[in-house]
Amino acid sequence: MLNTPYAMYKNFITSNIIVLSILLFTMMPAQSSNNVASLKKKIESMVAGHKGTFAVVYKDLQSNTILCLNEREQFHAASTMKTPIMIEVFKQVHEKKISLDDSILVRNSFKSIVDSSEYSLSISDDSEDSLYSRLGKNETIRNLLFKMITVSSNLAANILIGIVGPDNITKTLQSMKVNDMRVLRGVEDSKAFEAGQNNTTTAYDLSLIFELIAKKESVIRESSEAMLKILFAQKYNDMIPAKLPKNVKVAHKTGSITNVQHDSGIVYLPDGRAYVLVILSKNLRSNKDGIDVIASISEEIYNFASR
Repeated sequence: MLNTPYAMYKNFITSNIIVLSILLFTMMPAQSSNNVASLKKKIESMVAGHKGTFAVVYKDLQSNTILCLNEREQFHAASTMKTPIMIEVFKQVHEKKISLDDSILVRNSFKSIVDSSEYSLSISDDSEDSLYSRLGKNETIRNLLFKMITVSSNLAANILIGIVGPDNITKTLQSMKVNDMRVLRGVEDSKAFEAGQNNTTTAYDLSLIFELIAKKESVIRESSEAMLKILFAQKYNDMIPAKLPKNVKVAHKTGSITNVQHDSGIVYLPDGRAYVLVILSKNLRSNKDGIDVIASISEEIYNFASR
């Protein structure tokens, strides 16, 4: 082939692009294994001064950098189990078994998984009370779903889990390779609690769920996008988002029972990068202490990820 002026120019441009790319890559702050190990030590030091057990999973969705601390430890799922309920709702909508616009009777009567005896929820123990004024009236699945995630309505969660079925939720989780999370029952089933039949999770399993949602691979792309919109509308923002800049967006779901505090979701940086972050805790001195520690861990991880 003749070495024409055009060919020479093309080769010159190509070579310079390669050199520039190498330079830019070497100038970028590397999230090396040493840096991740240093971050993990810092987080371990942060939690060491606090009563309780903490689990953390951080995964950068661009570089696949990952940090894990007690990621396989089992925790009471608390309200983090509402995310798998949401996924199953959208799955059954996709399969045309139900519709988001289906009108559902709002009731406060549920059956224990232990002996099928009936129990009801107390409005004083629920984080959302407006739905109780709708008892005996109809509400759409869409509105129940929104209340369940954004204000963590226990009543909405129990109604929805009754519609989609806990066995179906488990099957869907297993199809997503989420093998250690258990959604057995609705909220406040005291007989099941006393029998040790609880909804449980690990930080690792929740990280898998949110990674699939972030990659638009949970159910179908359109469903993942709809789920993200709901998660972005979360009203409880005193943990993962609390100490982050206002231009950082977080799609997440919290969980809380006595001396247990969780937060789990996806953090979106202003430059378009994103990472999954799950922080779970149990056996705390107080819930406030757990909230403060989780917010501080989140800030530390953001400082690392945003460099």
